[in-house]
Amino acid sequence: MSAYETNSYHNIFKEYGYSDEEIEKRLNGICNTIFYGNESERLYHPVGDDMAYFVDTGNNDARTEGMSYAMMMCVQRNMKEEFDRLWKWAKTYMYMDEGLNKGYFAWSVKLNGEKNAYGPAPDGEEYFAMALFFAANRWGNGEGIFNYSKEAKELLHECVHKGEKEPGAPMWEPSNKLIKFVPNLDFTDPSYHLPHFYELFSLWCNEEDREFWKEAAQCSREYLKKACHPITGLAPEYSKYDGVPCNSPWDKGHHERYYSDAYRVAANLGLSYEWFENSEWECECADKIQTFFCETVKGKADLVYEIDGTIIEEKALHPVAIIATNAMASLASKGKYRKECVDLFWDTPLRIGERRYYDNCLYLFAFLALSGNYRIWK
Repeated sequence: MSAYETNSYHNIFKEYGYSDEEIEKRLNGICNTIFYGNESERLYHPVGDDMAYFVDTGNNDARTEGMSYAMMMCVQRNMKEEFDRLWKWAKTYMYMDEGLNKGYFAWSVKLNGEKNAYGPAPDGEEYFAMALFFAANRWGNGEGIFNYSKEAKELLHECVHKGEKEPGAPMWEPSNKLIKFVPNLDFTDPSYHLPHFYELFSLWCNEEDREFWKEAAQCSREYLKKACHPITGLAPEYSKYDGVPCNSPWDKGHHERYYSDAYRVAANLGLSYEWFENSEWECECADKIQTFFCETVKGKADLVYEIDGTIIEEKALHPVAIIATNAMASLASKGKYRKECVDLFWDTPLRIGERRYYDNCLYLFAFLALSGNYRIWK
């Protein structure tokens, strides 16, 4: 039975012989390093008496991705003060209260609060909403912006209905209920698809949108079956709505490849199965991904790949993230490489250096999930 039904979460580390004491000690150490480590370690930075930002050290900015990730980390670890500081900074400096994207959050903001862009990134909005619902359920609603569930409902309303009565575009494509890469473009990012979040949105959102989110969960699960390669399980960074890999219209990158964003798909499959056990395909795909890294490219598991497994002789920008997300896939995997991926992750330290932000965010999520601490707060 699923964690949603039982309120019981698998502790994969304990299953493989790690003790409760060492697991909790390690988890506390990871959180303390990321939130309160020295200047070369931490990502969390308090501002004044009641705000804080979470920095992308590779780009020296604050992003809705990182801010919403950090809020999710805080609600999972019962860090209410840090959660409220982050949320107030996001609402103060990232929220857009006018213009075409009114009601959304600017995806990138300078550390002094100045917006780098006036466009949103939908993965930030979905994590903000989920973290806010969990905060409401764990701590109770407060007043103003700390009426967490009200804020979450209003944000999801914008995501679904924007453009119906005023200029702008929704974050989910109305015709197929799939999340967009950005609201005004017609393609998607496989790693943005979080059907396990949408299942919960359907329970807690405005009454009028509950059916939408139920359908969105199913549509995303069906989409992922198309986007993930049938042999390797790998997904591209970007794809068309039919799952066919695509590039972006504004740069000459190779977003059709298995690269940074795409690593999150393995982690999402694991958490989705842990929470709801809705699709055995999630298990099959997780097995394929772990087999690819532990067998097909063993010894070359830190490079760039086409989704069919073709090796691009180029070092991955975020190698620790690959290890972390492959391990988190063990929540769904039933294959022979499940333990190997978990043990490799346990033996891998947090990343150091200027590119540590993305890797260490996914590292903490993986550790939370594999220790049974990435929970649904009802």
